Order: sequence, then structure tokens, then C-alpha cells
Amino acid sequence: TPTEESVRRALAIQLIINREWGLAMNENPLQGSFIIDELTDLVEEAVLLEFERISERGGVLGAMETGYQRGRIQDESMLYEQRKHDGSLPIIGVNTFRNPHAEGAEPGAIELARATEQEKRSQLERVRDFQSRHQQEAHAALTALKAAAVDGDNVFTVLMDAARVCTLQQITEAFFEVGGQYRRNV
Repeated sequence: TPTEESVRRALAIQLIINREWGLAMNENPLQGSFIIDELTDLVEEAVLLEFERISERGGVLGAMETGYQRGRIQDESMLYEQRKHDGSLPIIGVNTFRNPHAEGAEPGAIELARATEQEKRSQLERVRDFQSRHQQEAHAALTALKAAAVDGDNVFTVLMDAARVCTLQQITEAFFEVGGQYRRNV
């Protein structure tokens, strides 16, 4: 016999499919691919429109300088929160179909997994060991990576080669050396 919680979870999945996802609003979502094609076209149209807006502002860097992306994210976030609170955006278990028995119940404490000091030291030792074993190859890979970035070449292949012998910190610092580090204007 399923538990009350498993029944609520199964029902919530069906409600999410029906109310949140919206696919069940189509007459027959499993017949043909019209609805999937239509949804794909809508997403593609929205993405291309956003790309055009960014291009009108001088590309990604120009839009960054004017704070366009940040503003759009804030606007969308505000709209999402507003729709969530007024109920026009149903979220199962948050603003619709809430558990009537959970009003006064305290949520269970979640135990976070923390690394011990020994685990931290062990990881640092492995990183140092990796760096010392690949010191010569890392230097050559980072030099090639910097050169590709400065010359405007496609850095993906060089980056994949560097990832085999360099740490993420080494790669990040190499990019910072040639391209600088982004600082937000506040």
C-alpha cells in the first residue's frame, strides 16, 4: 500500500504536467508533433528576438555596459514573483494544491555534508601532486591557450588539451592574464 506521501507525490507529478507544464492543454499532446514543433518555434522566436535586442545594443559587451542583461533578468524575476504571488502562475505545492496538514509542521532539518579537515588536506595534496607531475606540459598548454585567446582563434581544442594537464585555477588565471577580469559597475 502506498504511503500518503507517495500518493501526494504521484498526484503532484500529474498536476505539474497538467497545470504547470501546460502540455495537457493541447487536445492530444501525444498525437503527432504539432504541439512540440509549435512550442519549439515559440522558444526559438523568443531567443532570436532577444539576440536581436542584444545586437541592437552593440553585442554582448555593449549590452553589458548598459546593464541590459542585468535589467532583463531583474524584470523577469519580478514578473515571475508577481505571477507566483497573484496565482496566475500555478506552482504545485507552493501557491496551489498545498498540503493541508503541513501548515504548522516544522520542516525536517537537512543535514549538510561537510568535508573534514583531512579530506580538505587530501584534496589539496592531490591538486599539488597533479600540478607537479604535469608542470612542463601545463606550461606549454597554458602558453598555447593564451596565444589562441590573444590571436582570436577558436580556443576550444586548446582548452580541452589544457584541461588534461592543468587545474581550473591555472586555466582561469591564464584567461585573466590575456583578457582581464570582468568587474561589475555598481
